[in-house]
Amino acid sequence: MEVLVEHLGDVQFEIKAGQHTIFSDQPVESGGHDEGMTPPDLLLASLGSCAGFYAAMYLRKHKLATEGTVVRVHADKLKNPARLDNFRIDIDVPVGLSEQHKVGVEEAVHHCLIHNTLLHPRQISIAVKSSELLEHTA
Repeated sequence: MEVLVEHLGDVQFEIKAGQHTIFSDQPVESGGHDEGMTPPDLLLASLGSCAGFYAAMYLRKHKLATEGTVVRVHADKLKNPARLDNFRIDIDVPVGLSEQHKVGVEEAVHHCLIHNTLLHPRQISIAVKSSELLEHTA
């Protein structure tokens, strides 16, 4: 999997994945133009849409209504180091569910790739490359 993130100027970025493009920005008070979601928003959106996918798959499998399912993701912003923590996922489904189906939806969401990535973080390597050749003088 790969996404391409290109700096557009100020604090704006164009993000491409396959044939899809979205934009990331910062609020005006943080020096941005507020023309796209912030990186933390994108992380919460990724978790929420993944959770929603698994919830909808469970509901569909059990022939329960999926239209109108709403997922809300909350997280606390912490410092030292700056990070998000205490993620909470609330899933509102359009039909009354039995206790068995509520548990089933919750168990389904535990299969979400993003959920599991956040629970079991992996190593992140960073490589800084320059596209210009620098001349060195001895």
